[in-house]
Amino acid sequence: MNYDVIVVGAGHAGVEASLAAARMGHKTLLLTMLAEQVGATSCNPAVGGLAKGHLVRELDALGGEMGLITDEAGIQFRILNQTKGPAVRGTRAQIDMDKYRIIARNKILHTPNMELKQETVEALIFDGDTVVGVRTELFHEYMAKRVILTTGTFLKGVIHIGEYQKSAGRFGEFSAENLSESLKSRDVRVGRLKTGTCARIDSSSIDFSVMEEQPGDDVPTPFSFRTDREEFARTKKQLPCYIAYTNPETHAIIEGNFHRAPLFTGQIEGVGPRYCPSIEDKINRFRDKDQHHLFIEPQTFDNTECYINGMSTSLPVDVQEEMIHSVKGMENARIVRYGYAIEYDYVDPTELKHSLETKKIKNLFLAGQINGTTGYEEAAAQGLMAGINASLSLQGKEPLVLRRDEAYIGVLIDDLVTKGTKEPYRMFTSRAEYRLLLREESADVRLSGYGHELGLLPQDAYEKMLAKKEQIAQGVQLLKETKFTPNKEFIALLESMGEDKITDTIYAEQLAARKTFTVEKMVAIVPELEKFSDYIKEEILVEAKYSRYVEKQSQEIEKMKKYLTIEIPEGFDFKKVSGLSKEIVEKLEKFNPPTLQAASQISGVTPAALEILHIYIKISKR
Repeated sequence: MNYDVIVVGAGHAGVEASLAAARMGHKTLLLTMLAEQVGATSCNPAVGGLAKGHLVRELDALGGEMGLITDEAGIQFRILNQTKGPAVRGTRAQIDMDKYRIIARNKILHTPNMELKQETVEALIFDGDTVVGVRTELFHEYMAKRVILTTGTFLKGVIHIGEYQKSAGRFGEFSAENLSESLKSRDVRVGRLKTGTCARIDSSSIDFSVMEEQPGDDVPTPFSFRTDREEFARTKKQLPCYIAYTNPETHAIIEGNFHRAPLFTGQIEGVGPRYCPSIEDKINRFRDKDQHHLFIEPQTFDNTECYINGMSTSLPVDVQEEMIHSVKGMENARIVRYGYAIEYDYVDPTELKHSLETKKIKNLFLAGQINGTTGYEEAAAQGLMAGINASLSLQGKEPLVLRRDEAYIGVLIDDLVTKGTKEPYRMFTSRAEYRLLLREESADVRLSGYGHELGLLPQDAYEKMLAKKEQIAQGVQLLKETKFTPNKEFIALLESMGEDKITDTIYAEQLAARKTFTVEKMVAIVPELEKFSDYIKEEILVEAKYSRYVEKQSQEIEKMKKYLTIEIPEGFDFKKVSGLSKEIVEKLEKFNPPTLQAASQISGVTPAALEILHIYIKISKR
């Protein structure tokens, strides 16, 4: 019963953490309450979305599994924000949630160095300030050099459906009632959060004919860089989703039952996700709205059961039935499972290092919802990094800490450990200052080197990335070298494409940077690009369009790196710095950081604040 790494919890964080540790050569034990629920998608049957798709692509580039499993289990693929710039687009897939967890469990069971056991962990075992193992309800003591907690919503979980309350980690599953106490015994700050889910409907009882059909993309795009794009686009079978709407009757039913809503009666104390509110919260906050979108999503390829995205609720069962039946197309809907809210314990993420190891308990790592996040993708990203860093610490190596300009994963972890969170944290593109550098399609180029070096990304996948990188570089170089003069033939060509004429000599890269320029137009002026695949040509065009902005951001990053080493003069008066918020001034005075680097590690001190500080330090030195 001795292991190198023990992972507690087998959700998306636990799957990625345990696979990473085992694949990096360490004897790993994955403990879960129910073996059938490995990799379960507890809420919506989808992976990815805006910014979340970036996380999945980055996971894949580092050698994680979520992208590969999604490609296999996916039943609809769409690129969101397709009409906007590539930096803010996001890939999203509906998945067969039954197939997803079966694939995930099978990967766990067939991975060398890995054991899966169905037991509930009751407590951590300590030796001084170091965790050395775990104790389960079956009185087993499993010892380990490193422990990773990925407990999701199971720590003292309580579900709410109207006045009904029950201890549970998910509906029908036990909660972990005692594990939080092990953390509190070491003065780790623990709080309460809340999330929720919607009712599930028997698909045969829904009238889809009166709803708006939402099909997948004509040419579906896989998540994993390791998936063959052409074969995927040719063979992937997709199902449609549907859009329905709430109406004034729905709103009246919900508002008329606010007095029975646990969210408003004080029954629920935990803070819920601001960006994914329950339907009763939406009706309360947006009283001027006559309707809200509902996305009716199949949960499996057989489409026997549907998820009502946009109708998360903890209202009583009779109210749930009434409000669902008020929606056009669901008048005769049969509810298979009722929606509910769930409260659970989480750890203040400022208790963590950037490696995701706890500051107060040595060799203990945390990942996923226990760190205050919401979403499968955020959990999986943390799980992978916790598995990697637990393994690196076993090998006596420095942790892998991704920078904010390297990856959304870097932004996610830096936000959590430096700023903390009082509500379930969700990733958005707006959180990334350097999102032009962090596009979904560049994740493999940015991060595959790490994955390959760690032994998580296979050689063939790494070589595939190198070939892609080289082809894009060749294409961009062609654009840089090819120039045109304003002769009659070329002006006529531009006019035939609906492009403005040129008056001076110009390079192809400058033309490609135009907002109106497409791949077809780019190939028309530089026919040598025809040899590349459509995917590579698209990436070449994107590189051309973003080149000026990327160069500017890269310069800003280099500038930031240089001035972070600048010392803050002793006795520096932060109150005299115009442009800093009162909160930031108070924190700087409290911690009195010796350098801008130290200041950057203080929760809430933003890059903009560091820039202002830098200016005032230069002035003070003069």
